[in-house]
Amino acid sequence: MKRQLFSLMIAFATLSLVVVSCGDDDDPIQNASCSDGVQNGDETGVDCGGSSCQPCTAANLSGEITTDVTLDATVTYKLTGAYVVQDGGVLRIPAGTRIEATGGTSSYIAVAQGGKIFVDGNKDNPVVMTSGSSSPAPKDWGGLVVCGKAPTNVGSTATSEVAGLSYGGTEVADNSGSIRYLRIEYTGATFNSSKEFNGLSLFGVGNGTTVEYVQSYQGGDDGIEFFGGTVNGKYLIATESGDDSIDFADGWAGTGEYWYISGSAKAGIEGSNNGDNGDAAPVTNATLKNISVVGPVTEGALFYKEGGGSFNIDNFYIANVDLGVKVKDTDTEAAVRIENGDLVMTNVQFASNASGFETTDYTGANQSFVSEGVTSGAGNGAAAPDWAAGWTRGLSNSGVTSENLAGEVTGNVTLNADVEYLLTSAFVVKDGGKLTIPAGTTIKATGGTSSYIAVAQGGQIFVEGTANDPVVMTSGAATTGPKDWGGLVVCGKAPTNVGAVATSEVAGLTYGGTETTDNSGSIRYLRIEYTGATFNSSKEFNGLSLFGVGNGTTVEYVQSFEGGDDGIEFFGGTVNASYLVCINSGDDSIDFADGYNGTIENVYISGSAKAGIEASNNGDNGDAMPVTNLTLRNITVVGSVTEGALFYKEGGGKFTIDNFYISAVDLGVKVSSADAEAGVRIENGDLVMTNVEFANNATGFQITDYTGAAGSTFLTEGTATGAGNGADAPTWTMGWTRGL
Repeated sequence: MKRQLFSLMIAFATLSLVVVSCGDDDDPIQNASCSDGVQNGDETGVDCGGSSCQPCTAANLSGEITTDVTLDATVTYKLTGAYVVQDGGVLRIPAGTRIEATGGTSSYIAVAQGGKIFVDGNKDNPVVMTSGSSSPAPKDWGGLVVCGKAPTNVGSTATSEVAGLSYGGTEVADNSGSIRYLRIEYTGATFNSSKEFNGLSLFGVGNGTTVEYVQSYQGGDDGIEFFGGTVNGKYLIATESGDDSIDFADGWAGTGEYWYISGSAKAGIEGSNNGDNGDAAPVTNATLKNISVVGPVTEGALFYKEGGGSFNIDNFYIANVDLGVKVKDTDTEAAVRIENGDLVMTNVQFASNASGFETTDYTGANQSFVSEGVTSGAGNGAAAPDWAAGWTRGLSNSGVTSENLAGEVTGNVTLNADVEYLLTSAFVVKDGGKLTIPAGTTIKATGGTSSYIAVAQGGQIFVEGTANDPVVMTSGAATTGPKDWGGLVVCGKAPTNVGAVATSEVAGLTYGGTETTDNSGSIRYLRIEYTGATFNSSKEFNGLSLFGVGNGTTVEYVQSFEGGDDGIEFFGGTVNASYLVCINSGDDSIDFADGYNGTIENVYISGSAKAGIEASNNGDNGDAMPVTNLTLRNITVVGSVTEGALFYKEGGGKFTIDNFYISAVDLGVKVSSADAEAGVRIENGDLVMTNVEFANNATGFQITDYTGAAGSTFLTEGTATGAGNGADAPTWTMGWTRGL
């Protein structure tokens, strides 16, 4: 069910959140009623006692649980290391809780034998365990590991390949808790080629445990794996797994019902007995009902291997595969079981078969183990089942899926960080409209020059990214590159020197006026990628274009990455900006023009095709008023530029520049000899540059190509730190930028 953005406006407009910081991450986290709390690392109940308790919005998780601990759904938890429920410990995770892993292979949640976990999600508010990366991807973190006391065929007890915990035993009905409505994303961190996390790993878990309504999304290894045990699994989903989607082995004796699998890198289902001994006992004994596997897969919808086992499979819908059942010719124990009738598959339907489709590659005498029929599989054949609606990700009926952005915003609209937005055309915030984009939101543009986001005069945008969760506006193309889409355009009512009002060269919106303190909102921790779509030689988008924007607007922590034209450009206006990054801009990295009057601090630039900074007054009249009046502090320009670290042009303006680190360029300051107005200003002392350091000078390096009487006296060399670390990326770029 595709939801439309504007149908959500009223709901978004009614929501608000009041947060109170706990201060240090190691302080207790109290819930809204102040009845208890969770101490970072040592998760024990803490009675905060009294009215001084305050709700918190973030906390770290790591360490061990030995008592009964309940997390708080209003807190976003950062999983910074291993978080292990030990024997006798209980971890309760209520509906709506979000846990973001930040520690790679060291980040995982595990339940030891005798411990219990209760994941109490529901279809409207699942529990989400995901990556805390600004650019999440498979293998970002470990996953969830549960170890029980039920039988396996790898010994009376064994040690889990990840987390290093004991598992196995004789307690068929062992109870490790309950897992319901859980979405696990971007798991599968790798130790080595034979030791990788899965999304959910169940080691010797007993059938007293409940496992249902679980999705693994974009796991780097298997999605869900049963290592022996007797636990049943119902309503399971594995989407875009990096190895197999659902795997069972080591004598698993259980029932799987309603499994929906799509996009496995290898097998849809891998079912085996024992990798070291195909005849190990107890033999895997699996009953599977109501299963859908949707390809492509490279190792069959079912890979029956390593001795297989006794499999009874009914109502199996298989679509878009080239191989139904894979069995290796060298797997003697598996072949014996097939010949003995231990693999029985009834009501199997193959649909949309790939070219060269085979029911099986098994070459033994018994070819009758597959009985075809008409089936619904997990519920809707190849389509996402109804029971997946609302709590999954990446399916046609997911609660977390793609939304199209297009049209106009005239009221208050808040996007949802759990939704991947597709910018299919122009999305314009009109006068009186307000667009809020929360931390972690990703917007992918799909419409070339027609895809851009713009804020008209009187509209406001609030980009609320953080260092750990920036907002990302990027290309939705299969192969990304500069000029894939437009960019972000903001138009305000502050003065320019191109007339009382003007029209933006892209988006066609009015800008300019007399309101120096005009407020177009706030932009913080935003990464803009692959912008600069071209209409013609004089009309191109930049990454971020600020037309007549007033100093009531906040612009800080913004990166343009591989834009096809300028990275960030100020067309007049009075807005100040700080903590700006431009990497690999196709033209200039940062550009000022049209009477801009403001202060820019802490800028890191690398890899401009033309100028690092291009600063001008007016392209039609170098003496136009008001004259560009620019203060720059703490600037680094690195890498070859063809038009100077600073290009002072088209009348230039009044520039005060301090702490400017310039590395590996052949020209420091460029001034066109034909630019009479710029020359007059230099001679009048309007260009002042102090504490400028040149390092790693290119062959033929020049401080400036200016040939006037003032020579290079406008520039005073000294020791500079630039944006913070000289030529190196400053520390304030960590976590939210790209390409550094």
